[in-house]
Amino acid sequence: MPALLDIRRRIRSVKNTQQITKAMKMVSAAKLRRAQEAMFAARPYARKMMEVLNSLATRAQPEAHALLAPHAASRTLLVVVTADKGLCGGFNANILRAAARFIEEHGEPELVAVGRRGRDYFRRRQVKIRAEHLGIFQALQYRTAQGIARDLIEAYESGAFARVFLVFNEFKSVIQQRVVIEQLLPIQRLELDPQEPTQDYIYEPDPNVIFERLLPKHVEMQVWRALLESVAAEHGARMAAMDAATRNAGDAIDRLTLYMNKVRQAAITKEIIEVVSGAGTPQ
Repeated sequence: MPALLDIRRRIRSVKNTQQITKAMKMVSAAKLRRAQEAMFAARPYARKMMEVLNSLATRAQPEAHALLAPHAASRTLLVVVTADKGLCGGFNANILRAAARFIEEHGEPELVAVGRRGRDYFRRRQVKIRAEHLGIFQALQYRTAQGIARDLIEAYESGAFARVFLVFNEFKSVIQQRVVIEQLLPIQRLELDPQEPTQDYIYEPDPNVIFERLLPKHVEMQVWRALLESVAAEHGARMAAMDAATRNAGDAIDRLTLYMNKVRQAAITKEIIEVVSGAGTPQ
């Protein structure tokens, strides 16, 4: 039977862990509030821009702009957005599983790793990583998304890749995230009803000027939205994970305390029996 001192040390250790997980939960809750505000502010604009650009790509000629034109290349570029840190439940694992399945289905695409967890995971598996962006979520800014989008546009316009995809966690609620795989480039064309009369837009000023300004902005906004969604989902997942860890630590403390009381009771009972046995022994 273990000594009472060892059990007390275990209880003290679990209590210290519980304090850490509780503090991490509170920090994630505070960060989640700010991340949600930024995400909800950007989401309607990004989705409306995607809707307009998909409609525009459907009606415009593919050769009107390089970001509309499909390429004959066979390779695919995949942007994997993960967290830089762990302790956030299945947040990173879900993304990595989805990205691994995508890689198996698309014949070893090149990767752009956004987040340390994804970079480390695919580096160990000898997957070719074209670029990596680490530590950007500590102070996420729009110019970071601009830089990533600019690199993706240059890679696509070079003709080396047929398609560019984003894989990230979309924020649904504090306890729920959804893995999303979206085609970023070329901008997807919609399926029109063949019986519907074909209508084109009236462009003012010149269509080339509009495409040159609007299409790169669209790519930037979709990358920005993916980063904001991922940040909010990460903080929600970490808050839920730390809340569960805090409750589990409380259950462990209760079990250890009960066990300690049983051990102490057994020791007291043994001492009483020894005293009574000694008193009953004839001199």
